[in-house]
This record gives sequence, C-alpha cells and structure tokens, in this order.
Amino acid sequence: MDTSNPPTAPEALISQFQVTKLLKQDQAGRRISLLGTINNEQGILTAERRAFATESLDTIRAFHAAISRIKNLGDNDIYRWYLASSSNGTNGTTNQTADLKLNLIWPCTASHIKKYSDQQLHMVTETPAVYANHVRPYMRAKREEGRLNWVFNVLEGRTEQEDVIMRDDGGQNRAEDAFLMLPDLNWDRETMGSLHLLALVQRRDIWSLRDLKKGHVPWLKYLRERVLEGTVSMYPGLERDQLKLYVHYQPTYYHFHVHVVNVMLEAGTTQSTGKAFGLENLISQLEMMDGDESASMADVDLTYFLGEANELWTDIFEPLKQGKQPGHKLE
Repeated sequence: MDTSNPPTAPEALISQFQVTKLLKQDQAGRRISLLGTINNEQGILTAERRAFATESLDTIRAFHAAISRIKNLGDNDIYRWYLASSSNGTNGTTNQTADLKLNLIWPCTASHIKKYSDQQLHMVTETPAVYANHVRPYMRAKREEGRLNWVFNVLEGRTEQEDVIMRDDGGQNRAEDAFLMLPDLNWDRETMGSLHLLALVQRRDIWSLRDLKKGHVPWLKYLRERVLEGTVSMYPGLERDQLKLYVHYQPTYYHFHVHVVNVMLEAGTTQSTGKAFGLENLISQLEMMDGDESASMADVDLTYFLGEANELWTDIFEPLKQGKQPGHKLE
C-alpha cells in the first residue's frame, strides 16, 4: 500500500465529489442520490434535507422568522399556498432558492386543528347500516356548514382559474360528466416526481365513493380516460402508466374528486391502505356487483382508519366499539 500521501479528510471528499448524474429522487423530493467521481473513481452521494428542528418553541419561532422571499402560488377561500426560502442554518444567510412549500389555512376551524394534530389511529369497519344511520347524516351536516365553498368557487369560475390545467365539458353534450383539473395545494408545481393533481367533478350529487353505483361505470371510465389524456398532454415527460389515480375515504371534503399522482411519489399516509381506494379497482368492483345499475358502494362494508380526534371516531365509532349507541345524530 502506498503510504506516501496522507489520507484525504472525510470532510474534504464532499467538495471533491464531481457530479455526473442524478440517480434517484425520493421522500417527496427531500432526498437525492447522485452518481459522481472522486479522483476518477465512481461514488454515490445521497443528500437529504434534515428534519425541522422542533426541540423548543423558540427554535420553531426562529425558523418562522427566517422565512423570506415568499411567493404566493394561489389562494381560495381560507386556503393559501406559497413557495419561500429559509435560513440554511449554518451562517445565518438565507437560501436564494425556494426550498420551502408553505400552506396556510386562515382562519382555521377546530376541525382543522384536529386534522393536523398528531393522534392515535384506529381501523374501523363501516357497515351499510352505520353509513346510512350515522355517517351519511354527518356528511350532510358538514356540507351544510359551507366547507365546500372553495370547491364551488373553482367550479363556478370565481377563483383559481389561472391554475386550472384542463376543463372537460363531459363530451357528447353530457354536462353531468364535466370536470376540471388543477394542481393539489401540496404540490410545488415543479417537481415531476411528486406531481399531484386533483380532478374535481362538476356534478354535485356524488359526495363520496359511497354514492357510486354500477350505472356510473361508463362515466368513471370516461373520467379516467380524459384525466390520463389531459395529464400526459400537459406534462409530456410523463406517460399514462406513470400515473396513479385514487379517491379517499373518508375524504377531506364531501364532493367527489380524484387524486392524480406520479406513481413514483412515495406513498405516505394519504396513499396508504385504509385511506386511498384505487379508481380502477373501484370501477372493477362496481362492474362485478350483482344487480342492476342501482347496485351501490353504499351497500358494502368499508374498512379505513380514523384519528382519535376525528368526530367520526369520537361521536360514532368509539361508542360503537364500547357497545354503545352513538350519542347524537347530525341530521
């Protein structure tokens, strides 16, 4: 072994690394693996953004104070989203690139606070009877609270029209099949690996997947086909088989919509079993149902998870677990 030259300090290797290729980007864009060379020998460098420092309220406030170069991407009702820069945490300077995606809900409700708080999860099975007697009235109450104002603002052309990437009138003069697509507020609108779009249907009679019937299969197939066509047309670097379409149950809001994501986007909680139901699987399930076109997803058991702060848990499923009748109806 040649010992004439002292070994390179580990810290110096990073600056000597010559990048030649991006190998992979994951963790919703927070981790990258790079191929490169040091002294003409190949190596792989993986870089990951560190977790937010949250050890004290002062630390969190310092992070907030360092946010700069804020650019609004859009707003609708109480929802706003931004790109911004943060302190790099080393010398007090500010990054010149937008390394933060910010979402602001203001003014928020107690329900928002519950949704975004850390909480224990439970798997529940919603039978057709529980749905009809308790969950459906809950949905109706939430719709009547005005929680869909932002959706109707988009559908009726009052807000976010500059963000709409596709409008479809339903084809063959079928206005009830119409829908539009726009970026999900959690997507930075740049990173294709984390692409996330929403397809909002114009019709208002379908609150969730529970309202889907066998007779809706032709419409759902049309919706799927047009969503795929529109997405690959808007983003030519993507192919149809690189896209995943799903719906949530329970959804955040009770107006039927389809999520469109890059299949490479890491499946966090919102894409996991017990939350996301694949659109193609729903179509197949409906097609295979016994009965005529009125056969419905309202007639099957659905198993999904709920947080302990969720009203569906506290008011319906926790009492049922304890052998009690849910205490109040929300009709």
